[in-house]
Amino acid sequence: MHEGKGDKADKARHGRRYTLTDTGSGHVWGVCAEVEGLFREPRRATYELFGWNPDGAEVRGWVGSRVWLVPEDRTLDAWLLEDAESLGRHPGTDSLILTGLDDYEGPPEGHRAPVRLHDEYRWLGSCREFARVLAPEHAAPPLVLRGLAPGDRLRRALTTGTRRALDLEEAWLEIRDDRGDPLTDRLLRPTVRTWRPSSLGTDLIDLELDGELAPVPGYARPVWELRPAGPPAAPGAWTGLDTRQRGAWLELVRERGCRLEHQDRPAGHAYELDGRHVTDEPGLYLALGEAVNGPGGYFGGCPDALVDCLRGAFGCTTPATLLWRDAATAREHLSRVLGPEGEAYDLVAMVLEVLAQGGMRVTLA
Repeated sequence: MHEGKGDKADKARHGRRYTLTDTGSGHVWGVCAEVEGLFREPRRATYELFGWNPDGAEVRGWVGSRVWLVPEDRTLDAWLLEDAESLGRHPGTDSLILTGLDDYEGPPEGHRAPVRLHDEYRWLGSCREFARVLAPEHAAPPLVLRGLAPGDRLRRALTTGTRRALDLEEAWLEIRDDRGDPLTDRLLRPTVRTWRPSSLGTDLIDLELDGELAPVPGYARPVWELRPAGPPAAPGAWTGLDTRQRGAWLELVRERGCRLEHQDRPAGHAYELDGRHVTDEPGLYLALGEAVNGPGGYFGGCPDALVDCLRGAFGCTTPATLLWRDAATAREHLSRVLGPEGEAYDLVAMVLEVLAQGGMRVTLA
């Protein structure tokens, strides 16, 4: 039996914002209203860049969503440091300390040659060599599901209490908005640490889980706290956010947009894009999504995803037209961006080409 909109809204209002679901069988372990431990800083790598030579101003504070380290030896691929932050110069040395989330493929073991860094918009500088500083291991805090209404299978596991019974293997933590619509999810490999009766209601428990979790970083928390209310009522709710918060907004927009069953408008429809705030790549795709699908709408988050959206099932049927207002803003900020190896390309021209090939005729204003 499928639940209707009213049923889903009732679930959200009555403490069912979060659902813990077994990935294999789809069995629901339980539902709850509150989760503690979802927002925390992910484990970051630390690099010391020896002989740091900046290209222009010193690199301080948050550096960029994606920072590429390009080896001087061009037989090696560049590697990625995501959400990079600069801690500044190491006192008394010529080194720069940089932290971030490591790419799944890093540099070769023992690499000691020079590298050059860029943030996809500009070259930041170079160093003669670097070292990855191993941070001390810290146990991650548990994920606490407060006021959980456990399913029968979870009750049996808690009653059994064996290590095998308390290993839930792999599960989705599914998150709904205030209307009961899917917002996002997180993949877990949870093991029950402990549980106790909850103060939030009779027959409810507070369940503590250990295990792997991709946490939501602190900078994204304001975005996540806005989105549970549902899609914004007016366009441009993202325009006051910085680049990495816009990236977090775009990720939630993408997850929601890919779950929706869109009703495509007929061919020949005319769309209008407000380009006043397209100063970075997330802003470009957020503005395009709202032009096609209204406030909080999604229509691609990269060129390949845009190709897929233009094929249908994402609100638009081509051929269609798009009036891009204030296109000069995007041209100023995105006409010269850098690929992983530092090669320059025009992101605006690339998006315009994808739109044209997909049947969207664009007029720049």
